[in-house]
Amino acid sequence: MRALFIVNPQATTTTSRTREVILGALASELDITVAETEYRDHAVVLAREAAARGYELVLSLGGDGTVNEVVNGLLTAPEGLKRPRYAVIPGGSANVFIRALGVPGDPVEATGAVLEAVREGREREINLGRITSDQDDRYFTFCAGFGWDADVVQQVEHERANGRKATPALYAEVAVKLFFQGDIRDPSLSVSSRGRNLEEVYFALVTNTTPWTYAGALPLQPTPASRFELGLDAFALTHSSHAITGWVLSQMFFPKGLPAQGDGYATWHDQDSLRITSSHPRAFQIDGEYLGDREQVNFHSVPKALRIIC
Repeated sequence: MRALFIVNPQATTTTSRTREVILGALASELDITVAETEYRDHAVVLAREAAARGYELVLSLGGDGTVNEVVNGLLTAPEGLKRPRYAVIPGGSANVFIRALGVPGDPVEATGAVLEAVREGREREINLGRITSDQDDRYFTFCAGFGWDADVVQQVEHERANGRKATPALYAEVAVKLFFQGDIRDPSLSVSSRGRNLEEVYFALVTNTTPWTYAGALPLQPTPASRFELGLDAFALTHSSHAITGWVLSQMFFPKGLPAQGDGYATWHDQDSLRITSSHPRAFQIDGEYLGDREQVNFHSVPKALRIIC
């Protein structure tokens, strides 16, 4: 099987030795070509070209940002070309999408699981989310966020640019800091879907699976019924006091996740489409990557968008 292996050399949790071990294992069973990313969105270009060059499989080693780029490259390949299947090997700090698929968190172990799936012909089709706005037309794999969580992502990217490593501890530090600085208390958002409109929302998430993210090993589940095989789910924070917000966030750590109904928030389940607007530009992120400030984003569920080997 001809395969393109897209490697992010800046992946935070792998070393050059680990990458050599992974490549050796893949090369023993696949006709493998390696391509390293050199700039942001380079994996989009590489994955798009993989379809044009007739690759049957694209693999990636990196975090959720690398995954998002590869997926967007695969789904924007020229029409008429057969889209390669996709397999993921974790190399980031969170690896939310990869862990939601059930792929092992250790990159070497994950490589073995992928090769076993290739030998056995195991694959699954999953739904994806798609965002459209004046600035965007892009797919996401597990979540998109408007407001506070996007502020956190933006600040973490700033910290990384200044030399800090994107660890779970850094995310937690930034999230708590912004929480108590009041960044979460801005009721500028509105969420609408199927005739239901909710205004004065403080921050909002749209999810394609669960969890929304991880705090170290602990999954945060604002929409625990969200699944790759269903439409989109959403969460909206409707009260801003520290007590209520802290309680809502703490419920997301429970094994069953946040209940579908409760004080201080609202949820949506299995939606074909949603729209989030803001009365002024707010931070926006998809799959843990800050996209900039937005005033309106449309969300769509794309059924059976991607074939995953896992």
